[in-house]
Amino acid sequence: METLPFIIGIIGNIISVLMFLAPVGTFRRIVQNKSTEDFDSLPYICTLLNSSLWTYYGIIKPGSYLVSTVNGFGVIVETIYIALFLKFADKKMRKNTGILAGILNVGILATILLLAQFILYGEMRINIIGFLSTCLNIIMYSSPLGVMKTVVRSKSVEFMPFLLSFFFFLNGGVWTLYALLVSDWFLGVPNGIGWFLGAVQLVIYVIYRSPNSSVEDLEQGDQTERLLPPSSTPTLQ
Repeated sequence: METLPFIIGIIGNIISVLMFLAPVGTFRRIVQNKSTEDFDSLPYICTLLNSSLWTYYGIIKPGSYLVSTVNGFGVIVETIYIALFLKFADKKMRKNTGILAGILNVGILATILLLAQFILYGEMRINIIGFLSTCLNIIMYSSPLGVMKTVVRSKSVEFMPFLLSFFFFLNGGVWTLYALLVSDWFLGVPNGIGWFLGAVQLVIYVIYRSPNSSVEDLEQGDQTERLLPPSSTPTLQ
């Protein structure tokens, strides 16, 4: 029985990697144009915080190395995204990005990790880090709700990238199954929500997709979609 969770976890890792790499097209455009244009750095800053917490959770919880490895990869990728943002953003955006990254990814993250490491112990440490990671994950998975509202209002999926929605659906489903197999509700709750919201996105995509549209055309929406609403405070598992 232990083999099945391992296999499902490996599949989840592969899908999570694809999710982390989904914004590559956006950053290819940023590098080519040498400008961040109107793109928002907040999603990547928040995802870095989320991935960092999940990495720590996977390290401190016995048998959760599959969680720590994939989110460790996410930490590296999101750090690269933020570095590119800082390199190509205008002065105002660079300043805002630097401040946000400093507060969330240095200040808040360091505070949480130090408190967890030196004040909390055993199951209490695991539970608190798991709870915080779960909250951030739920916010991350809820982030496309604004885009779905736009799709329904405009009756166009132009700004709902198909692949990102598809990977949200797959990622949530696989990690929910993994969580059930290893009895980890911290993983199960947010990813169950992510699976459901991913399914809703795919249904909306099918309903409003133009028969003449191609997946490639719709993927251009990834260039302008904000993964998190500007007012949100987040994210991956």
